[in-house]
Amino acid sequence: MQTTRVTDLIRLDHRWFRNQFAALEAARDDAATLTSLWTALSARLEVHAAAEETLFYPRLLKDDPDAADDTKDAIRDHNDIRDGIREAGKHRVGDDAWWDGVNATERANTEHMEEEEHGPLIEFEDTASPDEQADVASKFAAFEIEHAGARDISLEDKDPDEYLADNS
Repeated sequence: MQTTRVTDLIRLDHRWFRNQFAALEAARDDAATLTSLWTALSARLEVHAAAEETLFYPRLLKDDPDAADDTKDAIRDHNDIRDGIREAGKHRVGDDAWWDGVNATERANTEHMEEEEHGPLIEFEDTASPDEQADVASKFAAFEIEHAGARDISLEDKDPDEYLADNS
């Protein structure tokens, strides 16, 4: 029996994010659908980032001391994603300025996912035991359920250097 790996859960989220951004584009002229899609997508982006910051990156740093640069980069990427979400939130859904915020979010998220899929996820698979993978996977899934809708998580940017100092 194969155990669930946290890296697989993260990749599943990434696939969902890509599909949701495509759905936003397809609903470009439907403000109600855009609102619904964006509400779910932006909240899940926040929860995913918080889950990675709480569970994945601290464990990666423990298992792979060479992951410091990738971790700092991921925290900066999460900040860029949050900044895009906040920018979109300042504008009426569907307006050009709202799309600017959404597009900034998508660009930051796409870059983050690609970097993560070609670096930290592979590094974790190479260094974490199957038991570690399964342990972090179950905690990651529980975190996302517990905090669905961005409930009870900080939406504030994090200082990458402070994060690294606190989690190394």
